[in-house]
Amino acid sequence: MKLLRKKLKNGMTVIMEKRELPVVSVAVTNRFGAAFEESKIKGIAHVIEHMVFKGTKTRTHEDISREIEKKGGILNAFTSNEVTSFWFKLPSEHLFAGLDIITDIIKNPKFDRKNFEKEKKVILEEIKMYHDIPARNIYDKIFENLYEYPIGEGIIGSKETVSSLDRDFVYNYYKENYQHNNFIISVVGSADFKEICDYFEKNFNFKSKEMKIKEIKKRNADSVEERESIDQAHFILAVHAPIVGDKKYPVLEVLDAYLASGMSSRLFLEIREERGLAYSIRSSIDSEKSYSYYSIYAGTRKEVVNEVKEIIIKEFNKVSSSMTEKDLAEAKQRLVGLRKINSEESDSVMNEITFMELADNIDEYSEHEKRINNVKLEEVKKLASELIKEYSTAAIVPK
Repeated sequence: MKLLRKKLKNGMTVIMEKRELPVVSVAVTNRFGAAFEESKIKGIAHVIEHMVFKGTKTRTHEDISREIEKKGGILNAFTSNEVTSFWFKLPSEHLFAGLDIITDIIKNPKFDRKNFEKEKKVILEEIKMYHDIPARNIYDKIFENLYEYPIGEGIIGSKETVSSLDRDFVYNYYKENYQHNNFIISVVGSADFKEICDYFEKNFNFKSKEMKIKEIKKRNADSVEERESIDQAHFILAVHAPIVGDKKYPVLEVLDAYLASGMSSRLFLEIREERGLAYSIRSSIDSEKSYSYYSIYAGTRKEVVNEVKEIIIKEFNKVSSSMTEKDLAEAKQRLVGLRKINSEESDSVMNEITFMELADNIDEYSEHEKRINNVKLEEVKKLASELIKEYSTAAIVPK
């Protein structure tokens, strides 16, 4: 599908994929996230994400959610290391009702003092929840083993940093860092591109600030945490990888499709089907503009964690000798097919084009199939050998 793209006078960038279905997904995304934070304020971007939903000068928290939901829509947000994104999905006839709400919460949040203190308590419970789910918490552990602080501290912050945040400081920080030139508007669905551009030109003035990400320092470390009251061991091996936009990124996608993605992948077949060492085997490519890593997770038994680790390393090394042209063709076919299936969901495409714009790679959006099909077998073999030379691991095991 062809993308429409325009840089507005106020600095905002609008990108859109037009569709005939009567549904529209819209994300208003600020190029600011956890990687811009110092250690002492870790989690502030995530706190801001929560607070803009707590009420504006004209809408309560209940008004904000009700106005979307009564029209059959979804309203949500997320914080990553490099962006904070506010988005909705609605029947197309309610597009501008959704835009009015997103505009209101971004431009006019109250940051009410009572709600601020209450929401900090909510986030502290969120921190506990993520910690208490080992299959989720293990991803925080591996990120910490891959990157030095402050980025290695993760997105949500800690009990100490979130508790210490002051309302006035956070509010002033929001006003200073959420400048309009840093916004990406991503639209997928049935809508008029010019009308959307005109809307954002009219409702947002030019406010400019250069955003500087904190220095990202890579590292490779290993960790093992013993916990009471769990029966399963959770293990991840991860490697630093090409970022979105790098010419090796499509090679990484093909490698993953062969090695670890899906029930027909080498690692799933070897670890689960052949040896019965785990129920869950899955892989993940986590990539933004300034960092990227590739991870493989296994839910297994404490006594076989090292065996699982050695199998993963062995399978990486075997790619150069065992992967065939047939395997390559099947991996490519899987990726092309999955892209078509995932593109059914407008909000999935909305997020994809947001991160491609962030990585200055939006021009290649329509070239995905071509880029995948251009990958050569020797490129996949070489990348597998390069990646596994250095790796990090994390394990959470029963005590």
